[in-house]
Amino acid sequence: MKNELPVSDLEKRWQKALEQLEGIIGKRPADLNGVLFLIGVRELGQGVRTFTKEQKQDLMHIAICRVLSKAGVYELEGHDQDGWPHWRLVKNLPHLDLLSQEELLKSYVLEYFEDEAIFI
Repeated sequence: MKNELPVSDLEKRWQKALEQLEGIIGKRPADLNGVLFLIGVRELGQGVRTFTKEQKQDLMHIAICRVLSKAGVYELEGHDQDGWPHWRLVKNLPHLDLLSQEELLKSYVLEYFEDEAIFI
C-alpha cells in the first residue's frame, strides 16, 4: 500500500483552477509558468498572437508583477508606446525556498482569478 501525503487546500484549489482554465482555453496549462503566460497575455490586452521567446518571458514577468501587486510588491508605472505595462518594485519579498515561492505565487494567482471574476 502506498503512503500518500494529504493534498493541501491550496493544491486542491490549484487543480480546480487548471480544470477551469482547460474548459476556457481548451487546453490544460502544464504548470505555473503556463498559467502565468496566460495571465500575461490577458494583462497585455492585445489578444492571442505569436510571441517571441523574449516576449513570452516578458509576459510571465508582467503576470508575476500583476499578481504580486496585490501584496504591494509591485506597482504599475504605466505602459510603453507598444502598450506593454511596466511595473516598479515597491518592496522585496522575504527570502523563500522554491516550493514556498511557488505556493505564494499560486495563492496570488488564485486570488487574481477570483478578483477578476474569471472563475470562482
